[in-house]
Amino acid sequence: MAMGSPGKRTRRRGRAPMGEINVTPLVDVMLVLLVIFMVTAPLLSAGVPVELPDSNADALAQTPNPVNLTITPDGRIFIDQNEVEEGTLGERLAALPRGADGKPPQVTLRADKALDYGRVMAVMGELNHAGFNSISLVTNAPAPVSTGSAAAP
Repeated sequence: MAMGSPGKRTRRRGRAPMGEINVTPLVDVMLVLLVIFMVTAPLLSAGVPVELPDSNADALAQTPNPVNLTITPDGRIFIDQNEVEEGTLGERLAALPRGADGKPPQVTLRADKALDYGRVMAVMGELNHAGFNSISLVTNAPAPVSTGSAAAP
């Protein structure tokens, strides 16, 4: 036969170039990366582990670049993740960079719930003396309140 079938002719020429891009794998990878960043971002903000007290207060809006001050159960103080030696808190606070308007940055104070109230107030006094008047106390989300009544024997 002199004439071949039309199907054999197109097979000899090869495949035509594909005119579209498959974006499904790209979207899958981007969604996985998004989930990873959403899970790890909150873990990066708090480096020193403390047991925070519970509170019913509403959360405040976050300000950019706050100074994280942490007091551990044994009374050690950390600015961000750097430990402050005993008696040098005032000097370290004075060395912190101020904003463009000369105002000190906001301080988020994370204190362990097992600490003495006087120890937390002493640190807050040092903050106030150094000119840090905007202090946020960090707490856990409120514990669920039981509505049932406990029976007394």
